[in-house]
Amino acid sequence: MRKIIHIDCDCFFAAIEMRDDPRLAGRPMAVGGAPDRRGVIATCNYEARAFGVRSALSSRQALALCPQLLIVRPRFEAYREASLQIRSILQDYSELIEPLSLDEAYLDVSDSAHFAGSATRIAQDIRRRVREQLEITVSAGVAPNKFLAKVASDWHKPDGLCVITPAEVDEFVAVLPVARLHGVGKVTAERLARLGIQRCGDLREWERLALVREFGSFGERLWQLARGIDERPVQVDRRRQSVSVEHTFDRDLPDLAACTAELPALLEQLERRLARLDSGYRVGKPLVKLKFHDFTQTTLEQAGVSRDADSYRRLLAAAFARGGKPVRLIGVGVRLLDLREGGEQLELF
Repeated sequence: MRKIIHIDCDCFFAAIEMRDDPRLAGRPMAVGGAPDRRGVIATCNYEARAFGVRSALSSRQALALCPQLLIVRPRFEAYREASLQIRSILQDYSELIEPLSLDEAYLDVSDSAHFAGSATRIAQDIRRRVREQLEITVSAGVAPNKFLAKVASDWHKPDGLCVITPAEVDEFVAVLPVARLHGVGKVTAERLARLGIQRCGDLREWERLALVREFGSFGERLWQLARGIDERPVQVDRRRQSVSVEHTFDRDLPDLAACTAELPALLEQLERRLARLDSGYRVGKPLVKLKFHDFTQTTLEQAGVSRDADSYRRLLAAAFARGGKPVRLIGVGVRLLDLREGGEQLELF
């Protein structure tokens, strides 16, 4: 039985800004881009969330919801520095650490000797040290697997701790809303609701084969999660699956010609990022992402083509044809093949 801790910083970027400038505390504030330059909210504090402001919302929409909202520009170097400090704290308790982003990570403390092996006390001590050393708060979830640990870390936010013991798993999961399951987005949640499935207890009434017939391979995953089953180990070295760059434009690009004119600069940025990759990767198929003026988006990729400007232009044209609307964001990238995972399939010719 594993002992997994999920650590999640509370409104991380905003917390760092409020720590470094106490005048920001106690008022609605967010970290993001300027509203007059098509900015997007990266994160916000809880005062702003009370007005409906959330991450990925456009800055203009956020100000419409909360006119007194203060939006500050992100300082990623400060966030990276704080993230490294937190990582240093975590390493005192376990070598099995899986970072998910700058502000969250899993720890496997199954074999930790700290606090006589108590995962709960380890989580409490991590939270104390982060609060004292970085002057921000983190929430923690403790459970027998990654799925439940992540759910638990969100259970008593902010500045909370939730522990799910092995004996409590069955009862906890039975009443868990299916919308909280990993991989269940808005569309899937609505589909489940139409089938009368609101909670995991409802899911348990379905046979495994019936779920697979209804949801494909994800039906198997739903069957497992509804019973609190998650065998994924904490992965110490998370390898990249893609590299991409994207840009949100101050004004919508009206047509394909305007979009194509922006490609060279984006491809130049992409090449600079690819140059920083280690030798353990092989560059794979190219991809293009478009977000249209109405926030609908599409991503198109194609195997078997070279990674040159002409290939990207063709992908861009095909992606644009899917929407045929003014474009607010263009992204270009490549899929990566991890050569360290073992044998790779060679090309026929």
